[in-house]
Amino acid sequence: MAVKLGYTEVYRDPKGYPEWHARGLPVDLSPAGLSRMTAQPENAMSLEGWAMIWTLLGIFVGGMALNLTPCVYPLIPITVSYFGGRSGQGRGGLFIHGACYIVGLAFTNSLLGVLAALTGGLMGAVLQGPVVLALVAAVLVAFAFSLFGFWELRLPSGLTQAASKTYSGYFGSIFMGLTLGVVAAPCIGPFVLGLLTWVATIGDPFLGFVIFFVLSMGLGLPLFLLAIFSGQIERLPGSGEWMLWVRKLMGWVLVGMAAYFIQPVLPKTGAVFVLAAVALAAGIHLGWIEGIRTGSRVFQLIRACAGMVGVIVAAFLIGSWVMRGPGMTWQPYSEKLLSEARVSKKPVIIDFYADWCAPCRELDEITFHDPEVVKQAERDFVMIKVDLTRKGQPTHERLLGEYNVKGVPTVVFLDREGRRLRHLRLVDFLPADQFLIRMAETKKDSLDRQ
Repeated sequence: MAVKLGYTEVYRDPKGYPEWHARGLPVDLSPAGLSRMTAQPENAMSLEGWAMIWTLLGIFVGGMALNLTPCVYPLIPITVSYFGGRSGQGRGGLFIHGACYIVGLAFTNSLLGVLAALTGGLMGAVLQGPVVLALVAAVLVAFAFSLFGFWELRLPSGLTQAASKTYSGYFGSIFMGLTLGVVAAPCIGPFVLGLLTWVATIGDPFLGFVIFFVLSMGLGLPLFLLAIFSGQIERLPGSGEWMLWVRKLMGWVLVGMAAYFIQPVLPKTGAVFVLAAVALAAGIHLGWIEGIRTGSRVFQLIRACAGMVGVIVAAFLIGSWVMRGPGMTWQPYSEKLLSEARVSKKPVIIDFYADWCAPCRELDEITFHDPEVVKQAERDFVMIKVDLTRKGQPTHERLLGEYNVKGVPTVVFLDREGRRLRHLRLVDFLPADQFLIRMAETKKDSLDRQ
């Protein structure tokens, strides 16, 4: 997206360095800075848009699924009873009350999303550390165990009693929406906290608002429809073991999020196999091990589909890892290597990398394994990697100051004469097609200066 920061227009990923922007420092020196490019792939924004649409759709469906947890499901007859008492106001009045109900729910959750994103610059930087990543993963797993039934998350009784009070008028409908999250917290709390952690790492307040607004819409839509068509309550299936199955499904979602956060701490191969193992275990557990004695054929089909999806995802992760092409050949940094590059008139790409850095791993495993990127790198560039996984090395400290590296990843482009091309500097994951544009710009600038 293009973000005007008062110095120049910058093309940056939302997961860049918001703390740098907040300080108002010059963009041309910023590790997130990248002047507007002369060319940009036509489908770059469309791909980003589709990825966002699918993400929001998944969050919306997850919000709807939260209605099937043991803590939220009992609220359905309470909600219908509350709105049923206002049936004399007609369908229009019920619609307004239902809208107020969803607005209250959306306000609470969206505010949480914005607050998490506003601290994202700080939290995102803190989450780069291996110890913190492991701690976050452990907390998510602990919450998952709560959903699995090993322990119970309980709120203070005073807070629950305050949330259970009723008020009249439209404010009463808004208040019911505001307090739904409090009453249902034992079930939806772990899922929401996991989502809050993810939003905080993104650091975009608007995106945080949108994500939790969409979650609220998914959570509130079934209740909104039941508020309008309150007579349909008799058709709802009775509570039972199937709700415990849904709760365990949410638990596996949290385990998957924990596996995602712990990836930077693990070896590259280990990270893929951990994700595959989680998907496989979730599929087997939800599809075949978790015993549900319901006679519903529809639910049995849902269970079987969930199991198959888990197995297919695990097979896809392993298969894509095995079948991917050879990666980039990197050389460790040395002044001699830079001198040889200048003599041979080859541009240079320097990648400042760390094992615990998630965007670094994405670049390494996706962009730097793209066949066309690898081909051009081997033919036209000298590729240098500075591994900052272990701190305290004097050479690395000198390079951080020399190249003004404020964080990882940072990819520096040098032309044939060894001059830095600041407008091509990269500090986040970039797909292969856009990285190829930077490579082309580097070669073009080198030829123009000859």
